[in-house]
Amino acid sequence: MATFHLQIVTPDRMAFDGRAEKIVVRTVNGDVCILPHHIDFAIPLAIGAARITDAEGKTRSAACNSGMLSVHADEVRLIAVTFEWDDDIDLERAKRAEAEAAEKLEALKRQNRDYTMAEAKLKRALTRIHVKEL
Repeated sequence: MATFHLQIVTPDRMAFDGRAEKIVVRTVNGDVCILPHHIDFAIPLAIGAARITDAEGKTRSAACNSGMLSVHADEVRLIAVTFEWDDDIDLERAKRAEAEAAEKLEALKRQNRDYTMAEAKLKRALTRIHVKEL
């Protein structure tokens, strides 16, 4: 099957650098799937699950926290705030973070900026749980 070069980068590491058959990632407009020979494209990412199928056909899932995705001449770059492969996610820690964020949201009652921060933390925790349980 045809492939493209994919790089996944965060501020502290290169999460992936190799050939891929497909990447599905959450954008601010919903999920997108990038396949070989995709048109040039750039879009901001949202918090959500990412699924990468490498050149050998192995699919891996990850929790992706915001960033940018660009496609240019069969070169795909995903620059994320955080990118956690499913096997690196501590499910118990994510569930504790979910409970803490939900509790904080309830206490804040949508009254201030802390609500937005707690809501984002809850979304990240739920994405990690979803990716880990795929």
